[in-house]
Amino acid sequence: MNLQNSTVLITGGTSGLGLELVKQLTATGATIIVTGRNLSALNQAKKLYPQIATFQSDVSNPDDIEQLYAMVTQQFPQLNLIINNAGLMRLIDLQDALSDIEDVTREISTNLTGTIQMVHKFLPHLAKQNEAGIVNVSSAIAYMPYSVAPIYSASKAGVHAYTQALRLQLQDTNIRVFEMIPPGVNTNLQNDWAVKPNPRMMMDADKMVATALKALRNNKPELKPFAVSIIKLVSRLLPGMLIKFGHREFKNFKATQYQSLKPQQ
Repeated sequence: MNLQNSTVLITGGTSGLGLELVKQLTATGATIIVTGRNLSALNQAKKLYPQIATFQSDVSNPDDIEQLYAMVTQQFPQLNLIINNAGLMRLIDLQDALSDIEDVTREISTNLTGTIQMVHKFLPHLAKQNEAGIVNVSSAIAYMPYSVAPIYSASKAGVHAYTQALRLQLQDTNIRVFEMIPPGVNTNLQNDWAVKPNPRMMMDADKMVATALKALRNNKPELKPFAVSIIKLVSRLLPGMLIKFGHREFKNFKATQYQSLKPQQ
């Protein structure tokens, strides 16, 4: 992909990997469009990068996507690359009966349904461009059932499968389909977690994005660091070991919950 001459729409571009994508893509000279649910976060991103265009939009809301499509394609008819980055990740105990159905499925609505809805709406427009691309952000967790974040795990496995199917269906078109597959990355996703991940096992956002953009320029279908290739291999050869390793986080989470509920002496 020729990023310098591209017009790029980034969902969830106000923090974490999304904001780092804005930073590094802006430096290439690309035209950047950023969406997000939080208006104050959008305004802050605009202060950091005045040249970007911002639109308040929730990818889990079909009406928002309809409005976003109408505004963006009118103002930026040269749009040729969308990055479906908007994401939500929570630590969830599935035995907790306090969460209602809508709340417990929030990751599906944002991570998976939102990605599918964005692609569906913008696909006809992208088909009109000489060179176009779709980047769906999944996760290394797509290769394993990560028990402490079960809905997130399911949503990213869905994004992974959907992206592969989309790539096959579009292989004879002008639209390239990419999957950005980060490992654990230090972002604001972990801000509210009761159990914090080990920072030594996490990748910095700037390094992840630099790796992804290098692969994107070279038209590699999977935008991932070497660590994800190792995780992918282990998931095939030793799936039980990987599941057991990931499940330790849930046990720590349950222990933390128990301690917080114990009466103070």
